[in-house]
Amino acid sequence: MITLRSILFNTAFYANMILRMIFLSPIYFLLPRKKAFFVPKDWATSSCWLMEKIVGTTFTVEGLENIPEGGYILAPKHQSFWDTFALLPYLDDPVYILKRELMWIPIFGWYVAKQRMIPVNRGAKGRVMAQVIERTKQEMASGRQLIIYPEGTRRPPGAAPEYKYGIARLYRDLGVPVVPVAMHPGLFWPRRKSQRYPGHFKVQILPAIQPGLDPDVFFDKLTTDLEAASDALLIETVRDNPHLPLPPTAEIRLKELGAR
Repeated sequence: MITLRSILFNTAFYANMILRMIFLSPIYFLLPRKKAFFVPKDWATSSCWLMEKIVGTTFTVEGLENIPEGGYILAPKHQSFWDTFALLPYLDDPVYILKRELMWIPIFGWYVAKQRMIPVNRGAKGRVMAQVIERTKQEMASGRQLIIYPEGTRRPPGAAPEYKYGIARLYRDLGVPVVPVAMHPGLFWPRRKSQRYPGHFKVQILPAIQPGLDPDVFFDKLTTDLEAASDALLIETVRDNPHLPLPPTAEIRLKELGAR
């Protein structure tokens, strides 16, 4: 049944995305940028609804009171395609720094361009990165929220952390709070796999790290706070969903924590 439900969900998920982009394009591209954001936000909500109804996966978001007003950096754990879109409805006016190649995808790239997302060549350094930071400052000056994944790429649940120091530079240069987010959607929507698993998990929004710290102190605090919350959530999520097939990284981490 899990395989059948996964196939049905994956089909419905991509059909939902493609059809919405095609049929809602006239509305999306005629509306002002920020008002048009209701289209991708509604797609995110509907995608989570499809996952609940077809697969049986639900989630709750804790710590919404920790989200500050105005501009800030949202720093979630990154395990799955799920966490690239599911938090959109909870944010006012988010902006991503993303691979420039995504801008080349027909229709999708046009959607992204309208929202003034910030493309970057991952291999770029020096002057190009300085231009990216300057562009980010311009977007956040209007109170937008920057979503950036501290580890840079998707990591399996329980994997040893590999945080990139770039977020410390952004924290220093932008001068805004950083809001860490712990979660384990990768247990239910694994990276590079088509299977989807039923169950329930939490998204935990941690207290914001206020601007003004030394970048090294900030980096250590972000890593410590986010990994501690992630470990606690891993134990809780596996305890509450004993049916889940765990990746080796999660098994190893649970043994290290003495929780398996």
